[in-house]
Amino acid sequence: MQMSQLHYLPLTPTFFSLLVGAFIVLVLVIQLGALRYAYLRIGLSPAAAITLLLGSLAGSYFNFPIFELPAKQVVSGQEVVFFGMEYAIPVVTQWPGTVIAVNVGGAVIPTAMSLYLLFKYRLWGVGLIATAVVTAVTHAFANPIPGLGIAEPVFVPALTTAIAALLLSRRQAPALAYIAGSLGTLLGADLLNLGKIQGLGAPVASIGGAGTFDGIFLVGILAVLIASLLGAAATPAPAEHSAA
Repeated sequence: MQMSQLHYLPLTPTFFSLLVGAFIVLVLVIQLGALRYAYLRIGLSPAAAITLLLGSLAGSYFNFPIFELPAKQVVSGQEVVFFGMEYAIPVVTQWPGTVIAVNVGGAVIPTAMSLYLLFKYRLWGVGLIATAVVTAVTHAFANPIPGLGIAEPVFVPALTTAIAALLLSRRQAPALAYIAGSLGTLLGADLLNLGKIQGLGAPVASIGGAGTFDGIFLVGILAVLIASLLGAAATPAPAEHSAA
């Protein structure tokens, strides 16, 4: 097994460039101060928010294997279109089966950030409920795609998590949105569908990688901003954060 074949962009260069473009626009807007309030509500400074999103983009290239499924016919070096998004299937040679891996930008970083927010704001009850809702919805919309693995319509995680967070806790909606969107997507789209991976011919099935990374990345932008802006319209920001 060549480790270099495990590392690849989750989307085709064109569509990955769109995410990079969205990130650059967001950085410019943050620097102008328009979104400073939104990210302060999630407990991040603008610099920390930029670092988080940049780390997710850069980390999306890296996949670390955790176990391997028995050999099946493997699809290699193709592109898969799903709900308008183009996903890249890596070129592989002498691949014995499907490697289950963990994506740094789409799984490790969002999970670590979600756990940090859970402990910081002690959102155990509403966090569990919101995550369960997002898990159920993303699981219902997740689709097994031959050669790719599990794919999710790109806007489903962000929109679902923003709605669930606002209904459960307007005051803590931004942090709750990030937690539920990240963990709910990983659980509903990836982890609960691992049993469907083996027959898809995917050389690498990456948890938080191709098929779900774009949705998880947008959770870091859309869900947090939607929850922040709508929550701010309904309730003034408290001087100090407290558990919901």
